Amino acid sequence: MDLHILDHRLRVTCISKSGLEHYTHPLIKLIFLRNRTRSEGVLTQIQDLLMRCKFFSLTETPENYTVVLDEEGFKELQLSEHLQVEGSTWLPLNVVSNGNASSSSQAVGVTKIAKSVIAPLAEQHVSVFMLSTYQTDFILVREKDLSVVVETLVEEFSIFREEGGESVPVHSQAACNGLQRNGREVPHATVHPVLIPENQFCVMSLDPDTLPAIATTLIDVLFYSNSPKEGASVDQDIECIKFFSFSLIDGYVSLVMDTEAQRQFPADLLFTSSSGELWRMVRIGGQPLGFDECGIVAQISQPLADSDISAYYISTFSFDHALVSLIFSLYVIVNRWGFSTHLEIRVLNVQYNTK
Repeated sequence: MDLHILDHRLRVTCISKSGLEHYTHPLIKLIFLRNRTRSEGVLTQIQDLLMRCKFFSLTETPENYTVVLDEEGFKELQLSEHLQVEGSTWLPLNVVSNGNASSSSQAVGVTKIAKSVIAPLAEQHVSVFMLSTYQTDFILVREKDLSVVVETLVEEFSIFREEGGESVPVHSQAACNGLQRNGREVPHATVHPVLIPENQFCVMSLDPDTLPAIATTLIDVLFYSNSPKEGASVDQDIECIKFFSFSLIDGYVSLVMDTEAQRQFPADLLFTSSSGELWRMVRIGGQPLGFDECGIVAQISQPLADSDISAYYISTFSFDHALVSLIFSLYVIVNRWGFSTHLEIRVLNVQYNTK
């Protein structure tokens, strides 16, 4: 298999719900005006095309909006007290199997890379930020950790770095410049509470050329839906939580929404897998997780990989979210994690303590 270091330098940001009105205009530009040019000149149009934002992801949770975008897109966001910016530059990695980003294995999503990528990086104390989409899974690592990433994965993968549309082979010796693995001992896994709300979710896509046809609905769902207030916690009596994720990456659209939100969109424009599979969300964290703790994704994904259970994984500024196939019962999920992890699992108002 090949591992590609994509040609994007990303920033991870968070917009408060109380400050969303200050960012609605730039976010709409990033979603709908990706082909906008500033002048009639052909040369300027080409320059604008090369400079436009090519990696954009917006995820709403009950607490805030997480926006992951490349440096060009980041220029559209004005710094203010309503915008938090994680200080690092992140690089997206993508596993390519048989020439395609999607795997032919039975399990899909983060499950297929849990043992080959996620677990080895956790063992080397490399923090990852996950973004699963309809098309593929992006593993975001800090730019400063790239040497350790390459050294850790070079035996398992042929590694390439995309530069100007070309895939350039990366060799461990050249990339690391003599740097050895960090050798730090990974701390014992922290016990994180896990909430499994009642919502059922869809992972979908659409032709980006049809975005104008759903513009009104998408804007309403993203910016004007009835969501919990700023800073509100997910109370144990709330059976469903607000979660909506939109990604436009290298021309491909991915949407993650619950079935209630799905009903607001024209059915003939959205498409999903032939099975039309639904997913159950697992929300990790009682308090904001931060960006420095390592092994959270591995802790969740490895037991699922052991059972060949498909799962998508979306990190946000405050919490992590796994989407697990509905065809597996919650009993199996709880017991797999119960034997393999230290989690406090809450399904609605039922508490499972697997410590």
